[in-house]
Amino acid sequence: MKLIAGILACDEQVLSAAKTRLESALGEIDLVSDIWPFDQTSYYADETGSRIVRQFVSFRQLIDPGELADIKHRTNALEQELAKSLALPVPRPANLDPGIIEPSKLVIATTKNYSHRIYIGKQMYAEVTLVYDKGAWRPMPYTYPDYRSPQYLDFFAKVRGRLLDQLRATAREQ
Repeated sequence: MKLIAGILACDEQVLSAAKTRLESALGEIDLVSDIWPFDQTSYYADETGSRIVRQFVSFRQLIDPGELADIKHRTNALEQELAKSLALPVPRPANLDPGIIEPSKLVIATTKNYSHRIYIGKQMYAEVTLVYDKGAWRPMPYTYPDYRSPQYLDFFAKVRGRLLDQLRATAREQ
């Protein structure tokens, strides 16, 4: 399936550094969203600052969904590396959230358990954040408010389109 990463960062320079680290660790990035202000909640303000920006990336290489727990551990380590190397006055200058897009859903990985999350091993959980139904992304009752925004849904539709193209190409090769 198609690996994606959501990046929250304290500024655009950190966003750029995070994308570079993600690409080194997880492979070539093939799609990049616009940069949006992240102002739906102040939940991350103490860790990341008060003017957080958001961007999503997807990766060219398709992955096995069973890799998601390991990938979340890798992105957590990348966050720590970025915090040390950038030495900024915030403890967590970047928050990296990996997920996968399948033709029918978007799944994100998290370290936090909750009633709607499934344990995927290695102290990680996953939630179906969006489902693709009748030609559009649909949120779940627990979907974060920002994941409901039209610009996010448009980007996820582009990633899904790329995934479908890749799956068709793979099927033709076999």
